[in-house]
Amino acid sequence: MEPDRRRRLTPLPGGKTVPDEDLMAAVARGDQAAFADLFDRFAGSVYGVVKRVVRDPSQSEEVAQEVLVEVWRTATRFDPDRGTVQTWILTMAHRRAIDRVRSEQASRDRTERIAIRDRSRAFDEVAEEVELRFEHQQVREALSALTDLQREAVELAYYGGHTYREVADLLDTPLGTVKTRMRDGLIRMRDAMGVAR
Repeated sequence: MEPDRRRRLTPLPGGKTVPDEDLMAAVARGDQAAFADLFDRFAGSVYGVVKRVVRDPSQSEEVAQEVLVEVWRTATRFDPDRGTVQTWILTMAHRRAIDRVRSEQASRDRTERIAIRDRSRAFDEVAEEVELRFEHQQVREALSALTDLQREAVELAYYGGHTYREVADLLDTPLGTVKTRMRDGLIRMRDAMGVAR
């Protein structure tokens, strides 16, 4: 809603201006003239706070306008017991400016992630898939060369995520035996797969 700038609140006797709190109370009642006065009083300060955070002048203008529209919409939430009108408005401006910076950063991060993802797809995905399948086949063949106890212990520990003690309990085998069989099994697998020491 665009404030009516033609009619202004009458200054107090002696040329004093209407206090910020009284202007805010009038804005909370929907008084457009009071909002126009409040706008004139704080627009420069709001823009200054926002520009210090956002830095970009055109974005700072946008954010400052958003803040002042928010002041109009939420004027009823102002509580003079919690601070001054100026503090309330400038805090709102600072928060909105930080939100804009975070939003812009998130957008840049998203764009960068997409660019990196697209760039990383440039290498030959088929070759990588073939290599991965070959490695899986090697692991399966190496596992099949182990004794039953070695294979079961390795599978429970590395594929099942169990600790040595849990593997020993599951296989009803002494812990020392499980550790020895797993060590021997992993050595056999390494040798079968041709992995360098």
